[in-house]
Amino acid sequence: MDSTDFRLFATDLDGTLLGDAAAAAQFKRIWEAEPEEKRPILCYNSGRLLEDVQAQIANGLLPWPDYIISGVGTAVYDVAKGDLLKQFTEVLEEGWDRETVEKVLHDIDLPLEKQPKHFQNAYKSSWFLDDATQEQLDSLQAALEETGVEMHMVYSSSRHLDILPKWANKGNALRWLLQHLQIPLDAVLVAGDSGNDSAMFRLKGVRGIIPGNAQPELLAQADGMPLYVGPPSEVCAHAVLAGLRHFGVLAAADGEGERPSDQHELYQTIRTGGGETVEHLSEEQMAFIRQGYHKAIEAIKRNVTPLGFSACSLEDNEVIGTDENYRSVWARDGALTIVGSLPLTNQDEAIHQCQRQTLATLLEHISPNGQVPANVRIDDERPDYSGVGGIASVDSGLWLIIAFYAYVSHTRDHNFLRQYIGPLQAVIDWLSAHDSNNDALLEIPEAGDWTDLFGRSYNVLYDEVLWYRCNVCFGRLLQMLGDEQRAGDYYRWARVIKREIRLNFWPTTEHDTNHPVSFAEQQYSLGDARYLIAQVTPFDFSWRCDTLGNLLAFLYDVVDAKQASQTFRFMWGVGVNEPFPVVNLYPAVMAGDKDWRPYYTVNLLNLPHHYHNGGIWPFVGGHWVRFINKLGLRDMALQELYRLAELNKLGVHQEWEFNEWAHGRTGRPMGKAFQAWSASEFIHACHALHVVA
Repeated sequence: MDSTDFRLFATDLDGTLLGDAAAAAQFKRIWEAEPEEKRPILCYNSGRLLEDVQAQIANGLLPWPDYIISGVGTAVYDVAKGDLLKQFTEVLEEGWDRETVEKVLHDIDLPLEKQPKHFQNAYKSSWFLDDATQEQLDSLQAALEETGVEMHMVYSSSRHLDILPKWANKGNALRWLLQHLQIPLDAVLVAGDSGNDSAMFRLKGVRGIIPGNAQPELLAQADGMPLYVGPPSEVCAHAVLAGLRHFGVLAAADGEGERPSDQHELYQTIRTGGGETVEHLSEEQMAFIRQGYHKAIEAIKRNVTPLGFSACSLEDNEVIGTDENYRSVWARDGALTIVGSLPLTNQDEAIHQCQRQTLATLLEHISPNGQVPANVRIDDERPDYSGVGGIASVDSGLWLIIAFYAYVSHTRDHNFLRQYIGPLQAVIDWLSAHDSNNDALLEIPEAGDWTDLFGRSYNVLYDEVLWYRCNVCFGRLLQMLGDEQRAGDYYRWARVIKREIRLNFWPTTEHDTNHPVSFAEQQYSLGDARYLIAQVTPFDFSWRCDTLGNLLAFLYDVVDAKQASQTFRFMWGVGVNEPFPVVNLYPAVMAGDKDWRPYYTVNLLNLPHHYHNGGIWPFVGGHWVRFINKLGLRDMALQELYRLAELNKLGVHQEWEFNEWAHGRTGRPMGKAFQAWSASEFIHACHALHVVA
């Protein structure tokens, strides 16, 4: 379409224009070089406060816009006039009465403390309420509703309470601005990366840009509208620029390659002294991957049981002693199998029903306080809430919520969501209790996650990344039910979790001079990081590279493309993908190391380069392939997918066993055959690279 057809471009900031510094700088340069009379009105539509948005512009990170919608749709600012548009208050004032709200808050028997004046405005009443219980929040909500005031309540960080007008959101604010400017919806282009931006995309008639790093729920909610969707390699402002060119707002790129410059450097990284190169796969190699894809579907089907997915094929594996617990529906294995096999939902009803039944089985067996069982025995439906040594499996609940959201988002089975939203709330409340010091990070017991025979504890990277994603997913589920108020609470808490992960797990020599360096920061200072470290405690740290934790951090947008590129260079350089993709830990813990535990010899599992101690896990290999593809290195991702197919084919007794794990040095397959998550993550990677139709 002609660029003159677009009169206004509204874009989110975090994860859309911001998130890749080089891309943001490129956007600023290109936008400002465009003749003013040819470019549409520019509007930033952000959850940030107005002063924060202005600071980003003043720091030179962004071009000056024409309008700023800030505070999740509570203010519209005219940049040219340097003033808020007072007319917008008419929308917010509908049903809004701040005085009545504050009278209720003053009179109610709760330990409320009003926040400082600079946090208040006519359309936001902000308070401190420490560690409020759900009962306290429910009573406050009921008291406010009795007044008839149309509002919504946001409680975050176990302390911050905001009462806002009911209609304050990004979509309503943008709609008002368009009416104010007399711009029709079909002359508007919007950009965003998450469900927070869906209100803009739901305005009938607008067209949209979604970057490759966007959350899948935004794609689901924007289904059916005219979109430019960036491939995984096009993240943040790279995709915004590509989308603006796609819709004719900007001229085609002049002299700019399709691949960002930092990706050229990444390709140089893999040209080692041995002359290694990345080449296009032959048709024969592609056929081999497709063969592996169909074999993976067969492996998944071997794990279909009446209660849900088994961890490994019950007919093809002998289980004795402690191995009898394999005759179970495992929470984390089942959840990962669901996420990876979702592309099969519409083509195989048995797999679809098994996905649904897996979730139902686990949710029907949660404890009264919300603990998800580690597994439910298939033979007698007996739940087991612990693993080795009676230790809780904390990540079972994390994966269950992530998988439940992925399933409902894919199938749009909202009745299923309504049926289980109560148990899901109990699950996330149980998980929240593991943040006992209220620092946004969970405290994990030793051997309390998928590495259940491995000694890591307290703040564990892998679990914290899942905790971030879990809060995002639960917020999305609430949003599907129309509960925008509580959804916003979880979104805000997720941002706090992300900040804390980046502060605590990505060491740096750069310190904010306004904040003194703590004892703990001095204690575990490692210089400038190349990856997120594996574990942090009040007294110690693990500097090792947790491969899965780092892969998930990029796939779930905890780190940006620049940080992920540094991590890739390190992991590729040390050979975490040799002899096959990919070892779960680098380097392995050796006997005599301070991290060594005597119980690593239990069942001879965690010897060096075995099992969780530097073993090769095909399901982690599937994440590795998707990680590389998201960096924009598709040829390399295909090459690694081919090597992953070779590993899955090896087998102990027959070909295409999709074994549980392989030795980290020899690459020989070990563990159970026809492991569900090994097969499902291969399927997931194949679809991410569009290897199958």
